[in-house]
Amino acid sequence: MSKQLCHRILLGSASTLLVAVMAVAQTPPGGGGSQQPNMPNQPTSPMGNPNMDPTMANQQSMADQSFVKKALEGGAAEVQLGQLAQQKSQSEDVKQFGQKMVQDHTQLGDQMKPIAQQLGVKEPKGPSKKDKELIAKLEALSGPQFDEAYIQAMVKDHKQDLKDFKDAAQTAQNPNVKQAAQQGAGVISQHLQMIQQIAQTHNVATDGKKASSSMQ
Repeated sequence: MSKQLCHRILLGSASTLLVAVMAVAQTPPGGGGSQQPNMPNQPTSPMGNPNMDPTMANQQSMADQSFVKKALEGGAAEVQLGQLAQQKSQSEDVKQFGQKMVQDHTQLGDQMKPIAQQLGVKEPKGPSKKDKELIAKLEALSGPQFDEAYIQAMVKDHKQDLKDFKDAAQTAQNPNVKQAAQQGAGVISQHLQMIQQIAQTHNVATDGKKASSSMQ
């Protein structure tokens, strides 16, 4: 065999070996070329939990929508009642509290409206029927009578609102709803402390007891 032929055979073998080495280097560990491991298709919930029952996920989504609608209605009522307090109360602390209600609940409402739109919740036109009845009742009062009725209503409403917001902060499925509920609960907690102090100052009965005795 000639030296030239041997040289060609060696070059050909080297080229084949190089191609083989490159092919192995480009193959991911575990073989299979560019194919991905076969994974079973798993349904995912809106929160990305593949184990969540679709019916439960739908119920939680409806609960989020209900909370957002109720929060918007309640906020609208607090704004109108706060405006009423500034007009009809003869007490400076009640007027200041009413002003804070307008400012804080307007801000909370502005934060909640984009979330409502995201969830497909139609923005309510105003307070609920129950709150409209309360507004009408307070519009007929003035002076100390108004203050007493307004303070009692605010203590009651803020206790319920605080419970609702805390519950939503724990159970909400949508992360935006959860965050809004957490922030709202902090604001409402401050409001409750303020109105309870005002109730004590005015010696207004709350929950069937005089505020001065219940705050001790």
